[in-house]
Amino acid sequence: MIATAVRPAVLSLALVSPALTAADCTDDAMIVFDGSGSMAEMGFNQIGEPRIFDARRAVARAMPEIAARRRLGLLVYGPGGADGCSGLDLRFGPMPDAADAIIGAVNRLQPTGDTPLTEAVRRAAGRLEAGSGGGDVVLVTDGKETCGGTPCQLAARLAGGTVTVHVIGFKVRGAHFAWGAQPDNDYVQADSTARCLADRTGGVYASTETVDELVAALNATLGCNRVF
Repeated sequence: MIATAVRPAVLSLALVSPALTAADCTDDAMIVFDGSGSMAEMGFNQIGEPRIFDARRAVARAMPEIAARRRLGLLVYGPGGADGCSGLDLRFGPMPDAADAIIGAVNRLQPTGDTPLTEAVRRAAGRLEAGSGGGDVVLVTDGKETCGGTPCQLAARLAGGTVTVHVIGFKVRGAHFAWGAQPDNDYVQADSTARCLADRTGGVYASTETVDELVAALNATLGCNRVF
């Protein structure tokens, strides 16, 4: 879990080394992964192929080294629910050597459904609190809560507790299309509305666009000794 309690850090990806330290991490972590339908979107706002493709590449690159030194769990939201907002799947809690399980789950994921990210983070945090007593939740999301959850209220509840939430915004867009005088290839890049989860729990918010940036953000938020 992050040591700083003064204010959250905004991740500078250019300064993050992808290499982890040799020491093992003592805190467990839960990855909350966005499997909602928007991860399969393409064709506007410079999304040339579905976001899930680059996300799979980044996870495959980052997880082997991270999982060798830290117990990781995975919760996926989006697909599989009876309605758009009930797709919440705790695949497994923190366990050692979880790289293959995480990579396989993300590779098999077929994005659909809405974005109940607040409930997903709440469940992941609860899993950590009930297990080792705390740790890090790393939310990978491409957008905003769409199922009526209030991430900032959850952030207020978690603030000062034993769980730190880090939020990685991946190709987050403020609008689907460019209008008016904007060139067709313009887009509005934005922060996820879940940023307050990181801001209020002492975590990190990282805005990422490329595979390399997403790998760096995963290493920085899940690595044993993070540098911001």
